Amino acid sequence: MAFATGRYMRHACCGRAYELDHVLEAVKLNYGGRIDFHDGADEILPGLTVHPGSGHTPGLQFVRVWTRSGWLVLASDTAHYYENLTASRPFRLVFHVGDALDTFRSLMKLAGDADRIVPGHDPLVMERYPSAEGSMKGIVARLD
Repeated sequence: MAFATGRYMRHACCGRAYELDHVLEAVKLNYGGRIDFHDGADEILPGLTVHPGSGHTPGLQFVRVWTRSGWLVLASDTAHYYENLTASRPFRLVFHVGDALDTFRSLMKLAGDADRIVPGHDPLVMERYPSAEGSMKGIVARLD
């Protein structure tokens, strides 16, 4: 929230990643007491935790969830593609390279195995995980 409403939004490379209407709505929700902030790792529900994953942007988090097949880490924008992780090369739009690389280590530590990490934008996710049902192939994947 601090990043999306702060000084760096005046730079196009940072500000264009956000929709102003969405940021304004988040501010309104915060003023209405409807947003919770989590600094550091936190358990949201049993089997669902959030973890700091800065680098791409300050304050970014990723999620670890317990599934039928064990822990799964949803990387969100901390790792856009599998290649970001395997090559230790952050996505091209990154606020702090060192933090991004440290986050890759955190992802691996919490997942236990690279195969247990789901990047935020990689089309390969749809190939590696089955569809939720036949009509959803290429649209929705089962991650459990």
